Amino acid sequence: MSETARLDLQRRSRIGMVEAIWGEHKTAEQIAGILLRLHAADELALATRVDAAKADTVRQHLQGEACVGQLQFHPDARCLSLGAPAPLRPELGEVVVLSGGTSDLPVASEAQLALHWHGICCEQLLDVGVAGLHRLLGQLERLQQARVLIACAGMEGALPTVLAGLMPQPVIGVPVSVGYGVSAGGQAALHGMLASCAPGMSVVNIDNGYGAAMAALRILNSGAAAAAGPLP
Repeated sequence: MSETARLDLQRRSRIGMVEAIWGEHKTAEQIAGILLRLHAADELALATRVDAAKADTVRQHLQGEACVGQLQFHPDARCLSLGAPAPLRPELGEVVVLSGGTSDLPVASEAQLALHWHGICCEQLLDVGVAGLHRLLGQLERLQQARVLIACAGMEGALPTVLAGLMPQPVIGVPVSVGYGVSAGGQAALHGMLASCAPGMSVVNIDNGYGAAMAALRILNSGAAAAAGPLP
């Protein structure tokens, strides 16, 4: 298996998050080799953007390895994991990942899985887009319990703006490549979120559920560090 990847095995100790494997443009052999190296280093092993066919091929490459039974494909999130996630850290607080519609599920699930893999309590709240605003308004009491909100939306991408106008927590918008015509593969949602009139809202790239999860993780870790006070 290929040893060409230069892995950042100190990333979690340095900045609090693991180096995920971008699986879409890697071969199954490359993914299998990197997963094995991460697992051997006792590091979290997560590959994003992997479809079912590639996941099966990765499993074939790992046949005969003692850890093959710990390989898990997460179809909703289009991710592969090897081993166990980090222990839950409920003291950091909870993240809620919202989606405008069920078409946003793969991106929302990627965000949720990435947070779960880092030990963060995370829940999905699906199909609360602004086309039926009452669905979102009925969930505000539930959302008050979260430390960070991640809002995934396609079409015109209005959900994060509405959410940031209603709730005080950090809101991270994720434009999703869903929508007709001028939605342009998520460009309309991205531009709408970047032009949001809701102050303090953050935006990541199109379909970047993992990036949104890591932004939320930085917020939670920073809050924990601030609460702990300065180092002696």
